[in-house]
Amino acid sequence: DNTFPIILRLSHLRKSTSISLGHFVPEKDWDPSKRIVKKSFKGVSSISKLNNKLQKEKTRAVDIINDISDKGGLNYLSINQVKERIVNKNSYDSFFDFGYRLVDELKKSKRYGNARSYNGVLGILKRYNKNKDLKFNELNYDYLKKFERHHLSKGNTYNGFSSYMRTIRAIYNKGIKEGLIERQAYPFALYKIKTTTTEKRAIDIEHIKRILELKLYTDHSLFNYRNYFLASYMLYGISFIDLAFLKIENIIDGRINFQRKKTSKIYNIKITDQLKEILSFYINDKTKDDYIFPIIRRDTLELKYRDVEWARKRYNKGLKDIAGLCDIEHRLTSYVSRHSFATQAMLQDVPLMAISAMLGHSKLNTTQIYLKSLPNNILDEYNERINQF
Repeated sequence: DNTFPIILRLSHLRKSTSISLGHFVPEKDWDPSKRIVKKSFKGVSSISKLNNKLQKEKTRAVDIINDISDKGGLNYLSINQVKERIVNKNSYDSFFDFGYRLVDELKKSKRYGNARSYNGVLGILKRYNKNKDLKFNELNYDYLKKFERHHLSKGNTYNGFSSYMRTIRAIYNKGIKEGLIERQAYPFALYKIKTTTTEKRAIDIEHIKRILELKLYTDHSLFNYRNYFLASYMLYGISFIDLAFLKIENIIDGRINFQRKKTSKIYNIKITDQLKEILSFYINDKTKDDYIFPIIRRDTLELKYRDVEWARKRYNKGLKDIAGLCDIEHRLTSYVSRHSFATQAMLQDVPLMAISAMLGHSKLNTTQIYLKSLPNNILDEYNERINQF
């Protein structure tokens, strides 16, 4: 149509690129020396407003560049990264827009667990914000405190809320790295994520034995759930998602080799006689590409993750019924087998470093959280030893 785009020409480290300002004018209506639109242009109602807008965009871009330069970071960014800092100031001022972009990126990299977590927390935050947009600068200390009071007023716990806040903090930190908000605005420098001591998740070895000795026919609705729990316990407290993704090909020379989804740690665990007995119900007449346990039913990776999530809910419900059959008052969940394995390892004098390695923890303090509450009967026994005069 014989018009030309008005752009910012960005030059950096002997390379150049352009940033479109979204306006187009004929060449005859452009003043190349003053770099403004001439009054002869008929495409807008006010030429002065258009020129002011263009000048503001240029000033804003220069301010961003100067700010990066003042912090000594300009020479460490490529021209495309500098361009993204300028462009993203318009595109991702919204915490929600940026957060949902991260969700899409996580899905593309097949990290569906994190994608679901991010998406869920963004949904909760959006409902609290009455479906209005939320800018990065609005997500400040006062906002977080109000969000906390709202959450607790509904009878929810600090621990549940802390998981939301860790996700919000992770998104915010990524926003800082991409230059969408200044680190000086970081609300978590003042706002501290609180947690409370949770109930003991581990169960005693006697309760493990009751589950092991529970007589269930293969067609019983709880048969698989009992076996999932025991297999998890016998495989270093393997998480439910890793259990679900185990295939026949992971069984090699009497051992199970797999890579943990969460940490990518490689495991190579010997199959004990008791575990072999459990696996015997699942491995016959299967090919190496088949999953060991009947948890995953569908084909695409995203649907597989959904299968695991739905199966986990049914599994936890089934564990509640198993607890009733075994006369276990403690609440059974998919996490209990993992915590029980860690506690029993400690009670068998397995070194903390070894327990940490078996659980796949990168930090010892994570393992110590698992072991923070010894069973009362053990403490009683220690106390009796101390008080023998």
